[in-house]
Amino acid sequence: MKRAVALTALLSLAVLAAPAASATSATSATVVSPSSGTAPFQGPRPDLGRQTLPAGDGWASEGTGTTGGAAAPASNVHVVSTRTELATALAAPSPSIVYVKGTIAPESTCADYVTGGYTLEGYLAAYDPAVWGRTAKPSGPLEAARVASAARQTADIKLKVRSGTTVVGLGRDARLRGLNLHVDKADSVIIRNITFEDTADCFPQWDPTDGAEGNWNSLYDNITVTGSTHVWVDHNTFTDGDNPDSAQPRHFGRPYQVHDGQLDITNASDFVTASWNRFSGHDKTMLIGSTNNPANDAGKLNVTVHHNHFENVLQRLPRVRFGQVHVYNNHYEIPDAETFSYALGVGVQSQIFSENNFFRLGRAVDPASLVRNWGGTAMTSRGDVLRVGGRVVPIDLVAVHNAVNDPDLGADAGWTPVLHTGIDPAESVRRSVSRHAGAGELR
Repeated sequence: MKRAVALTALLSLAVLAAPAASATSATSATVVSPSSGTAPFQGPRPDLGRQTLPAGDGWASEGTGTTGGAAAPASNVHVVSTRTELATALAAPSPSIVYVKGTIAPESTCADYVTGGYTLEGYLAAYDPAVWGRTAKPSGPLEAARVASAARQTADIKLKVRSGTTVVGLGRDARLRGLNLHVDKADSVIIRNITFEDTADCFPQWDPTDGAEGNWNSLYDNITVTGSTHVWVDHNTFTDGDNPDSAQPRHFGRPYQVHDGQLDITNASDFVTASWNRFSGHDKTMLIGSTNNPANDAGKLNVTVHHNHFENVLQRLPRVRFGQVHVYNNHYEIPDAETFSYALGVGVQSQIFSENNFFRLGRAVDPASLVRNWGGTAMTSRGDVLRVGGRVVPIDLVAVHNAVNDPDLGADAGWTPVLHTGIDPAESVRRSVSRHAGAGELR
């Protein structure tokens, strides 16, 4: 009965118009890397390295704002095109600007990381639930070999980003493939105009105690933000490329998952803005807060998520614990119920304020699945719209959730965002975000 009432009320609302958004223009210039001695690189907008987060642009503008490496002297400006050059530039003194040129990938393969006699076949044989059971996590020689092999991969692909750093792609084709940027205990970091592709874990761990059936868990995100403040992640593209989790085999009856998050913000991080990014074809997309422990995260994890395109992604768009998170003017494109779980995850003590987002759903996708309660108590939904087929109607995400699910969520997250540069009409979001989100759009 709850479901029928919700959908009837939703579809009876008036159809809204969808006016077009204007495009932007840009210029080209030349950049020289004094530190590398390379020839000038001709490409769009190398001055991006000197740009800072605009005042008022989300939580990352709080207090001192986010300037990254904008003040870097010429000696701290780097153009990199290999993994070794990237690691060296990220370890250099700050403030610094790191321009990514072309595709950068690890210089080793999964086979190069293997140690201790690890093989997937041996691991599957040792920890098959029929042999190992389902009450204890794996231990013993094969698990030790997996951990040691994973440590070698971590040392190669996880690259730390220091305070006062800007990492920005040159042109339309800057790509980090199979690498994890880790913003750890840093302040004032900017990451822009890069395609992040397929940061796959060579050695996922089987955990039979994770859920009723057990799960495979992987280790690496594309961007990991831990214990950091004033971080701006803007105009990037996140994709699994030709290696999606949906194409992986099943082991022990569960998907063999080789990817973790695309952008995860955890461990008491604070004042983050994620804007104009494109998240595509992924499972665990954006996690804000990783545990239910208030000792570290209460009062932190304040994040703004605006003008992002979430395209055919399964869950965590985002999932939130503790933080005051403003989610506005995003385009959610969810065509298939089979590859979708939920969009907004309302976790413990979270305060999500959802505003003027555009949800475009396939006909089989239930609007009530857009919100999932993970132990939260309330969220605000204001000005959001829904398109199913050719109709665009207002949607109150909380009311639609409550019409189907128990317990109800409160409709007031307890705060009103003030850090933003203006809220666009929801009807304009589909066109503007589809056209201008993602890497290569800063020209």
